[in-house]
Amino acid sequence: MSLPSILTDNLRLPVVASPLFIISHPELVIAQCKAGVVGSFPALNARPASQLDEWLAEITETLAAHDAANPTRKAAPFAVNQIVHTTNKRLEHDLTMCVKYKVPIVISSLGAVPEVNQAIHSYGGVVLHDVINNRHANSAIRKGADGLIAVATGAGGHAGKLSPFALVQEIREWFDGPLLLSGAIANGGAILAAQAMGADMAYIGSPFIATPEARAVDAYKQMIVESAADDIVYSNYFTGIHGNYLKGSVRAVGLDPDHLPDAEPSKMDFEKATEGPKAWKEIWGCGQGISAVKSVVPVAELVDRFEREYKAARARICG
Repeated sequence: MSLPSILTDNLRLPVVASPLFIISHPELVIAQCKAGVVGSFPALNARPASQLDEWLAEITETLAAHDAANPTRKAAPFAVNQIVHTTNKRLEHDLTMCVKYKVPIVISSLGAVPEVNQAIHSYGGVVLHDVINNRHANSAIRKGADGLIAVATGAGGHAGKLSPFALVQEIREWFDGPLLLSGAIANGGAILAAQAMGADMAYIGSPFIATPEARAVDAYKQMIVESAADDIVYSNYFTGIHGNYLKGSVRAVGLDPDHLPDAEPSKMDFEKATEGPKAWKEIWGCGQGISAVKSVVPVAELVDRFEREYKAARARICG
């Protein structure tokens, strides 16, 4: 099955920049889209809720102006992440805003809701749903999602436990639609590897945190530059859902990252996630692939690196 045009037109690379809680905002999204990859942000990053209207207006107007000035190198589309879990009391409002601005791509997380898919489909938008196992993937497609984001082990933030080889293989046994892969993808070779194992696109988050455009504190960005896979801890202590975090940020709030207790799923509360020593304000999410991040660089420079590495990897394999 071929990808919908929204996932191929105006893209330099088969890449979707993942929505980073707290960190992604219009400046980062616009830079990603102008650089030729899909930019995205969580709707909940716009606080108060009324700010989402302003953000969507800014993004759509700025990208439209860019396209008018650069007809031969138009910007990639953008995406908005919607948390469809019952704890998200803003879902109806935020979904209304997505429909108002005809957001090209919506990324749904933590639950598959047919009504969300129907609302996005009403104007021709595409829904990608993130999953950590084959059961969740089946459920998402049955409920009307257009494509899947396979969140494998090593991904930043909320991540699964399955190898990308196993997860992609199981999904591809029955699903031939759009499939993205997330998990420790931080260079162009890994983007190509995702395609080689059966995914259509790569879903990349952590490297974009270490950019000037990202709304993250400098200490967070520097910790990514200085860290490697061994500096990541996988725990559900902070949100009730297992995720990957920088050990240094856990130590900074007085906790031992190697001896964190388990938390109950009922702990999850997205409206309060920015208060106190919790993910993602002081406990910093990050994926295992960060050893590829050597310095804080602008988004355009980061995407340039991805493209060089991607082409070099293809040349090595294809000759």
